[in-house]
Amino acid sequence: MKGVKKHFEEEASEFDNIILKLVPHYTQMIDALVLAIPFNQKDPIKVIDLGCGTGYVSMNIKERFPNSNLTCLDFAENMIAKAKLRLSKYKGVNFILKDIRKFEFNKKYHAVVSSLALHHLETKKDKIKFYEKIFDALEPGGVFYNADIILGSNQYLHEQYISKWKEFMSKSLPGNEIEDTWMVKHHKEDRPEILLDQLSWLEDIGFKETDVLWKYYNFAVYGGTKPK
Repeated sequence: MKGVKKHFEEEASEFDNIILKLVPHYTQMIDALVLAIPFNQKDPIKVIDLGCGTGYVSMNIKERFPNSNLTCLDFAENMIAKAKLRLSKYKGVNFILKDIRKFEFNKKYHAVVSSLALHHLETKKDKIKFYEKIFDALEPGGVFYNADIILGSNQYLHEQYISKWKEFMSKSLPGNEIEDTWMVKHHKEDRPEILLDQLSWLEDIGFKETDVLWKYYNFAVYGGTKPK
């Protein structure tokens, strides 16, 4: 994860522009993530954003749930600094500078969300263990939703996913940058998993009402609810 942290520190100042060029329909994906949180908009819910980056997801959560108590966690100092600026006008926001692999939940949340972060967990075992920690950290009736990159369920589909991803990036990035920078980083740093496998893991852990709220080839929003 050292390499991941290094490039996020370096990219923080341009992240908001870069992400729109790298992730198809990024704002639509984040809209789906935030809309999945099922509580009354006036409720003082407790929410944690894992891998908050520059705070775009967190800002959308505060706009929808102005009375929420929101925790923003990231391991890149420059990302946290950008998030603090973006969220400075909102009350009830706190920040934690921490690697998610070393983070221990010390209170319960009504919603745990994450965006483009959990695929950096190295192995299936690491991801399942972390999903278990999330489940334990939720209040009964609480929800976990993740917006992330995924694998195709077979080689052919995965090749189509990658092809469509490159096709999208080519609209705003030169071909050599796609191959020499972004695809190199993808293969070196990203550890996505098959979507249906992840839903199965969530169900085995105890999540109910698992669902896929949004999907565009190799990007998806998915999660579930902790039973009351």
